[in-house]
Amino acid sequence: MTPTTSPSAELSIPAGRPVPPGLADGQPPLVDPSVLERLRTELEDCSGYTQVFVAGYIECLPQRIERLRLALTTGDMPGAVDAVLSLKTSSQMVGAELLASLAQELEAELRSAGSADPSVALPQQAARFLGPLNRCSIRTIRSLASRGRGLWEH
Repeated sequence: MTPTTSPSAELSIPAGRPVPPGLADGQPPLVDPSVLERLRTELEDCSGYTQVFVAGYIECLPQRIERLRLALTTGDMPGAVDAVLSLKTSSQMVGAELLASLAQELEAELRSAGSADPSVALPQQAARFLGPLNRCSIRTIRSLASRGRGLWEH
């Protein structure tokens, strides 16, 4: 299979599979450092809370993705909605804009599934979204880890 490449070169999708909408033109940045800078400023972060917060996000991200994968592949609609909301919200809080956008797109797909059989619809969404979510989460972790010092050590 020849991959169809999304605007982000790291997020390729096998040919024949639709590109998740969040990867279309005008995608958000991988990480928006201004989000953490604003948090650091608002908290008057002299005790390193922002660093601990980011480290916690990085540590929990693989479990959040795995929880979402499990819910999607087993057709667990309530679990999938809960997992995608957790992923989206935590990503927004650390400025992981692209990952939050992908999660938001998946959330919209889940909510629009309506009366579709979850045992069929959710594995289809897993096939469509899990690859891009996994690749984006790896890139997000790397970006946050490499930028971290500059964000909270002033």
